[in-house]
Amino acid sequence: MTQIAVRGLTKRFGRVDAVRDLTFDVPPGQVTGFLGPNGAGKTTTLRMLLGLVRPTAGEALIGGRNYDRLPQPRRVVGAAVEAMAAHPGRRGRDHLWILATAAGASPERVDEVLSQVDLTEAQHRRVGGYSLGMRQRLGLAAALLGDPEILVLDEPSNGLDPAGMAWLRGLLRDLAAEGRTVLVSSHVLSEVAQTADHVVIVNAGRLRFAGPLAELSTGGRSLEDAFLHMTTSADAR
Repeated sequence: MTQIAVRGLTKRFGRVDAVRDLTFDVPPGQVTGFLGPNGAGKTTTLRMLLGLVRPTAGEALIGGRNYDRLPQPRRVVGAAVEAMAAHPGRRGRDHLWILATAAGASPERVDEVLSQVDLTEAQHRRVGGYSLGMRQRLGLAAALLGDPEILVLDEPSNGLDPAGMAWLRGLLRDLAAEGRTVLVSSHVLSEVAQTADHVVIVNAGRLRFAGPLAELSTGGRSLEDAFLHMTTSADAR
C-alpha cells in the first residue's frame, strides 16, 4: 500500500514563506482531510506533492519517490487540484477519452468511471452545458481513470448539492476501504467530520495538527472547535 510522506517541506515566494517546514504522513486505507483557512498553504503543498511547484526545501514523497520519478504517475496518483480545463464545446466522454489515451486507460475504463461518478446519461452532452457539480464529477472521473492507488483532491465537494455530497462521502470511504490513500483538501468541516479518519491542519504555512480525527474529539470537542482554536488563537500565528 502506497502512502504520502511530507518531510520538512518549505516553499518561499520572494520573502513570503507560503509553506514552512511541513512534516506529516498520509496513511493508506484512510480518508485524510487536509484543512486550513484561505492562504494557509494547502494548494501550494498539493502542487509540490504533484511536481507542479519545486520546493525551496524538503520533499513530498509518494511511495518513497518524488512524483516526477514515478514510472507511471497517472496509474499511481489521480489528482484534481486545479479548475477543470475541459473545452466547453467538447462532450464529456470525449474529454475523458483524450485523458485516458495519455494515461494508457481503455475505452472500457472510461465507461467505468462515467458510471462511478454518475455521468453515464450526461456523457454525450457538451461540457459547457454542465453544472458546477457535474464538472466536479467529471474532474473526479478524470482522476480515477488510471485506477490509481492514491487520490489527491482539492475541494471536490464544491458545487455539489446535499445528495451529491452524501454520494461523494460514500465514494471516498469506499475507495479508502479498498486500501487506497485518499487526501482531500476541503473547507466544509462538517463534511470532513463525517468522512475523514485522519486530519492534517495547517495555518500560515505551518503544521498545527496531524493525526486521527478521534484525537481532536477528546472532551467532546468538535472538529469545528478544534479547527478554530488551531487557526485563530494567538499561538496559531
